[in-house]
Amino acid sequence: MIQKYQFGAPFETDAVVKKLQSNKYPTQTIVNGTTKIILTEDKSHSFTWTYTLKDTDIVYGLGEANRGINKRGWIYKSWCTDDPVHTENKESLYGAHNFIMIYHPETPDSTFALFFDYPGKVTFDIGYTKTNELKIQIEDNNLYVYEITPDNSSPLTNIITQFRALIGQSYLPPRWAFGMGQSRWGYKNANDIRTVYQKYKQAGIPLDSIYLDIDYMVNYKDFTIDTQKFPSLKDLVLELKKDGVRLVPIIDAGVKIEENYDIYEEGKTHDFFCKRKDGTNFVAGVWPGKTHFPDFLNPEVRSWFGSKYKILTDEGIEGFWNDMNEPAIFYSEEGLSETFTKLKECEKENLDIKSFFQTRSLMHSISNNEKDYKRFYHKTTQGIICHDKLHNLFGYNMTRAAGEAFKTISPDKRLLMFSRSSYIGMHRYGGIWMGDNQSWWQHILLNLKMLPSLNMCGFLYTGADTGGFGGNTTRDLLLRWYALSIFTPLFRNHSALGTREQECYQFEQTNDFKSIVQLRYRLIPYLYSEYMKAALNNTMMFRPLTFDYPKDFRVLEIEDQLMLGNEIMIAPIYTQNTRGRYVYLPENMTKIVWQDGEILSTKSLTKGDNYIECDLNQVVFFIKGNAIIPLAPICNCTDKLDYSKLEILGEGASYELYTDNGFTTNPKKDGMIRILKNT
Repeated sequence: MIQKYQFGAPFETDAVVKKLQSNKYPTQTIVNGTTKIILTEDKSHSFTWTYTLKDTDIVYGLGEANRGINKRGWIYKSWCTDDPVHTENKESLYGAHNFIMIYHPETPDSTFALFFDYPGKVTFDIGYTKTNELKIQIEDNNLYVYEITPDNSSPLTNIITQFRALIGQSYLPPRWAFGMGQSRWGYKNANDIRTVYQKYKQAGIPLDSIYLDIDYMVNYKDFTIDTQKFPSLKDLVLELKKDGVRLVPIIDAGVKIEENYDIYEEGKTHDFFCKRKDGTNFVAGVWPGKTHFPDFLNPEVRSWFGSKYKILTDEGIEGFWNDMNEPAIFYSEEGLSETFTKLKECEKENLDIKSFFQTRSLMHSISNNEKDYKRFYHKTTQGIICHDKLHNLFGYNMTRAAGEAFKTISPDKRLLMFSRSSYIGMHRYGGIWMGDNQSWWQHILLNLKMLPSLNMCGFLYTGADTGGFGGNTTRDLLLRWYALSIFTPLFRNHSALGTREQECYQFEQTNDFKSIVQLRYRLIPYLYSEYMKAALNNTMMFRPLTFDYPKDFRVLEIEDQLMLGNEIMIAPIYTQNTRGRYVYLPENMTKIVWQDGEILSTKSLTKGDNYIECDLNQVVFFIKGNAIIPLAPICNCTDKLDYSKLEILGEGASYELYTDNGFTTNPKKDGMIRILKNT
């Protein structure tokens, strides 16, 4: 059951697709003789929701957030933030997903969830200030609150299914987007792209996409192609596609201020850019220098900006990634002026321990400064509103602009789209990658822990920058990360300019990478099937073990193993210099060991704790004892997947395989379920 409560005059975020009648929210609710909820709206018009947690309660949700699957013990702020250094002390990451579920293991029927539909900053204090207090604070009281309670005997799954139906069907990528992608900030021209393509081909490592970062543009201008570096992008696209490899260019949120640049001139002429309070166009420094931000919260602007993707689809492009859309701000004109004034004042000072560190932080604080988010405004259907009140909707509506345009640009074929910044609702238009991470072992585990939380919020097409974006990866780190990433829908190796090159062929014993990637391609029929079923049925592809084994209290604290689809459990290794790990099996399962391009062994294991050895060149995963999965023959790209020669793996009797042509925009009509039998 879902109850909708309205406070004040909320901004319509369009996160929710089901129309529900609003109710008056009770300020206090009594359950079993104890206070469940206390709600306050104080004289400053702020909003506070508090709840007393039991010691055994688990708090799930928050989508792309730091730390664990169970969110207890930390403070989280929904505030889309461009910060690639995801250390444990960070409170905000790139997305803002205001959904939480309070699970009572001892009384599961009393489990409930809440979605705070508010586009500005929301603070979730989940046992940080007071161990057993959950407090949600919002700076004003104009919002919707949705409360979801279970209406069948599987409360965890049922609540998620209800919520996902409330917010709408998840984005459906084309099947080729489940292949491996290779990306790097630093592929500067067509020859660099051809080199990557040829070296993967020579190594025999399957590949489906190569990504273009900002270097393909003319001076970092959106929807431009530098013909000095890429003399004929269309010819390059056709050349690679013959071998099943797609090019996927980046699109940034800022439009360069430059006379005779058509995107800038059109935006200026039609008044499509975000404004300062005085009505002039807001100026922010990003990659091209000074830019304007398209006002994506204006439907007319979305239509205009979205139509520009056709410039690249006309070149044969079939996929995009949207970036810098928190929005990231290197500086504003106002921020630069204030900083330079302060630095000038310090020029002749005797800087002591206090003033020196304050001075040193001035230039660092100029980027993504929250003051700048109070300096520009949006023209919306609900009036002129300051950006900081709507901050978390910016990236969502940039990707929405593309998703809406694709219905016209490519009505009969799904295009790849994923974004860095997001809010609930954007999941209907594209996926997300987990932001600019680091080549750290702990980020393998963080990658794993975000998967179920994002699935709860509708983001099924997701994955991390395999190997780490920042820093220098190592061969063992990359191999272990690949052993996780081959299971995630978005599977992309991506790294930053100035870091160690981390394409698979850069390392010794390249065949080890080849073998792991080959397993990914064998698994695609299963992964694609489970993805499509999760999207079409509003379920989760990745789940904490508790969702499947609610009566087994051992699994409540397990956060480094996940259920994948209805048949598989994964338990990756995420520590250096480790040959194995302990894995808890909540039921009898079959252990699968993959090595050197083939299944090395299958072994039935009994429920309980098992020490599992896994060398660097191996992948180990588990299939439920009563289940089977399909495996395709090894191939070099998804275009060459052979569904007519599927192999059955596991000890169960049957499997429901979803199939379609891989690009239909009407999968409910064009897709089909095949029942595979284990004969």
